[in-house]
Amino acid sequence: MKQQAYQQALANTAICAGIGVHSGERARLTLKPAAVGTGIMFRRADVAESQSWIEARGDLVHDVALGTKLKNAHGTTLSTVEHLLAAVYGLGIDNMIIEVDGPEVPIMDGSSALYTELILRTGVKQQAAAAQYLRILEPIEVQDGPKSARLLPTNDDAFHLEAEIDFASEAIGRQKKSICLTATSFARELAFARTFGFYRDIKKLHSMGLGQGASLENAIAVEDDKILNPEGLRVEDEFIRHKILDAVGDLALIGHRIIGRYESEQPGHSINNLLVREVLKQKEKWVLETRKAKSAPLSAAHIAACL
Repeated sequence: MKQQAYQQALANTAICAGIGVHSGERARLTLKPAAVGTGIMFRRADVAESQSWIEARGDLVHDVALGTKLKNAHGTTLSTVEHLLAAVYGLGIDNMIIEVDGPEVPIMDGSSALYTELILRTGVKQQAAAAQYLRILEPIEVQDGPKSARLLPTNDDAFHLEAEIDFASEAIGRQKKSICLTATSFARELAFARTFGFYRDIKKLHSMGLGQGASLENAIAVEDDKILNPEGLRVEDEFIRHKILDAVGDLALIGHRIIGRYESEQPGHSINNLLVREVLKQKEKWVLETRKAKSAPLSAAHIAACL
């Protein structure tokens, strides 16, 4: 008999620090185990306790222009949450408290790799309650010009993601990728993929006082048809892998593990958040359920294989 799929949390507290890609400010992150049913909660440690809590929820997304920014009812914001949320969701963690002593989650190397390694080394534990899955029953779709995204039903109990991008720059071009999301596939196939941008846009951001922490150490920079990073790409299709990584982080704001199929053309934070909001609104098109686990939780051997 297959094992029941239980909620999961960190086994211990984990700490790291880095700079924000837009603010340029250094911030310290403390990732903490949380009780069953907590979900993913952020706390701004640098503001008053009564105004500090921000739930990882799609309807609290305040801005998607330069990443995904959350804002609570008190006006407290937290920027660039998507790469950390991708690691948390991708590794199957349901409950976590994330304390940040600044306005922005650190960018690290522009991917989810360091967060993924931190979580895997800290360990993941099962909790004494069944995990809830949001099963898509009918298509939910959004479109914004050339951008589109949808969640579709699937015949299995998995979460599939497929995305396609098409850029005029020959350095990127047209790329398409599909993945069935598991902790292993996230750690091995997505976590390392870095964010990217065009050098002309980075210069413009700097002139506006933004992108103060951006560098070739935490982003792939493209100028015309060339990649400016001396080391080049980590894999040939790193661009589309990062777009799928972003989608995992953005869709984590639905608040449940997903059973369904995500498809998108020209994906980005804006279209992803439109989709999340539609999911939260169209409740008749999905159902919450528990199910049997297809695999055991992350073991020490499994963790070692992912690192």
